[in-house]
Amino acid sequence: QDWPGAIERFKEQKLRHGNAIKSDTWDAKYQPVLTDAIAELMGRKPPTTPAELIDRCINRWAPGSRTRQERARNLCQFLRYAVTREQMPVIWQPPLDLKDAIGRKPATATSQKADPLTDQQISNLLASLPDDAAGQRWADVIRLMAELGLRPVELLHLSVRTDQKTGEAYWHCSYEKRAGGGVTKARRLFPLPLRQDDGDFVQWDLLQRWQDKLIELPPLGSGNGVADSIATYLNRREGWRSLRAELEAGGKRLSCYSFRHSYSLRCHQTNVIPVGEIALAMGHSIEVHCRSYPWSSEAGAAAAFARARAPLPVA
Repeated sequence: QDWPGAIERFKEQKLRHGNAIKSDTWDAKYQPVLTDAIAELMGRKPPTTPAELIDRCINRWAPGSRTRQERARNLCQFLRYAVTREQMPVIWQPPLDLKDAIGRKPATATSQKADPLTDQQISNLLASLPDDAAGQRWADVIRLMAELGLRPVELLHLSVRTDQKTGEAYWHCSYEKRAGGGVTKARRLFPLPLRQDDGDFVQWDLLQRWQDKLIELPPLGSGNGVADSIATYLNRREGWRSLRAELEAGGKRLSCYSFRHSYSLRCHQTNVIPVGEIALAMGHSIEVHCRSYPWSSEAGAAAAFARARAPLPVA
């Protein structure tokens, strides 16, 4: 049975036909699990049922986790294709219901949302990275996420466009996130630089450096996705490990999403950017924004009541 050939033809199908996906999506979401599946199918003790194959390819991830869900579903897509289009034995038709395979998070599981960092913590982390070409590439990854409020995956969808009315160059993100509430559209990005101790903005000149092709990002589309690639690099850095210990000592959690959350908090701390505009810049609805970032509603409520308590102006 030509499993490797079937995967190549499945890739062609996914990239060029039907609800086509991007090559970055293939590399991040499909290739890893299918590579593992081929290793299992061609190993010394191959699985004999699709359920067994699925279990072997997802059991390293926690029950109910997003990665486990994605791997199971994408592997099942391939198995259905293999049976219907590649004439693989019907025994490889995957189960319709994946609930048992994916599982659910334990009732005792707590939220693993990351916490934001201060501008100084981000600056200290950047200063701790190796001062070589690789270190600078990873430093730019952090700078872009922190100044633009990016999801890690959005690093693969960045470009610079020109405003037709003003001639101004601006950042644009073409990523579209599919979620329960619909599809997040591609959007214009609005940088908000970090501040130094003296109150001045930190000048990274990211947009100009991008236009001048002076920013070269490290490989981000391999393995289990961009966030995993970033985490793998940072977990090897002493500055990151020290920062994680610092946050954990205060009951907080650090992840590569902390840079995006820091952008949100920085926006709210200006006290001049409306919640709706912050949500738009970050690529989600106001409802999701307020649910994800408690300071968005808490700060707004505090400011509103402070205004209500202020003395009326004397006529």
